[in-house]
Amino acid sequence: MSVGTGGAPDTDAARPPHVPRPGGHGAARAPGSAFAHDLGIDPDELPDGLVVADQDGRVVRFNAAAARITATPAERALGRPLEEALPLEDLEGRRWWQLTDPYGGLAIRAGQPERNLLLPGGREVLVSAKYVRTRPAGPVRRVVVCLRDTEARRRTERSHAELIATVAHELRSPLTSVKGFTATLLAKWDRFTDDQKRLMLETVDADADRVTRLIAELLDISRIDSGRLEVRRQLVDIGAAVGRHVQAYVAAGHPADRFLVRVEQPLPDLWADPDKIDQVLSNLIENAVRHGEGTVTIDVTPAVSSRDGDDAAGAATSVTVSDEGPGIPEESMNRVFTRFWRGSKRGGTGLGLYIVKGIVEAHGGAITVGRAPGGGARFRFTLPVGTPAHLL
Repeated sequence: MSVGTGGAPDTDAARPPHVPRPGGHGAARAPGSAFAHDLGIDPDELPDGLVVADQDGRVVRFNAAAARITATPAERALGRPLEEALPLEDLEGRRWWQLTDPYGGLAIRAGQPERNLLLPGGREVLVSAKYVRTRPAGPVRRVVVCLRDTEARRRTERSHAELIATVAHELRSPLTSVKGFTATLLAKWDRFTDDQKRLMLETVDADADRVTRLIAELLDISRIDSGRLEVRRQLVDIGAAVGRHVQAYVAAGHPADRFLVRVEQPLPDLWADPDKIDQVLSNLIENAVRHGEGTVTIDVTPAVSSRDGDDAAGAATSVTVSDEGPGIPEESMNRVFTRFWRGSKRGGTGLGLYIVKGIVEAHGGAITVGRAPGGGARFRFTLPVGTPAHLL
């Protein structure tokens, strides 16, 4: 017997919810769940909690994820009133089902948007609800509730909190230095010699550059996370770019024989964002100089493109930066390009390699980490080459 608009109960609605359908398999199935059954979908296989209440407000479906999230066995929930099987409170301690009144509220309401609610014991859960009606403004035939654990959101919030704490820590030191030196100079300008003034101003300038770099890192992270990192492609001489970075280290006092640069010619034309490629090279070479030992070797070679369907040799350019230090432990290699990764003796924000990976991938390339022949760390990134479409 079917249900018409007159609201006469069908055999499933009249049957106690905890009693299986004839020919069914165990637990009662919610009205309408035959659609999922026909598709071969078992509600117990859903990753989110699913709770369904019938037109009388009694639970007729309580899947495995709901049982896990609420710590309530399905057999205890089935057949009970929804507000007893799922006793939710809002963050102000109000009983949620009494507050929203899905069966007796406004007839035009379609459900409840996702929000944080509390289970008994104070456990937080994300809850959304759909009110199913057979006709517009008609009585509620089913209430379908989706439950989600908040652990993933908590991890995201912890990551954001860690980012804020890291940035605050990294900003404090240079800003304290800038404030201290400028205040001292303003208060006691005439007491210092020209050499002392120059030293203080050079320190302020260096610390201001450090703050600027940190802000640039934060902007890059925001763009990478949102997929809005822009790449302004120009013709880049990658070998010359590597040479400039090495010369800068030599000019700063590092011995020239610590660096070995090998550029295999001819290299294909590389169209890339020169500023961002400089950022990648700067980070990788700085890591090798600061955290590695022995000779820092930089190899620039033609490579096989990693793009699908492109097997032509020379369709990419590869840059490998390696050192002869202790290297990166094997168990840490899969975390090197994640946020905040720092080795046991590494300082800084731990954001540099995360940004490097984002820049390389924004160019359509790939980056890997491994062990160098000399035992140190080896970073290799490959960039596809070719003239941009707008120049063809």
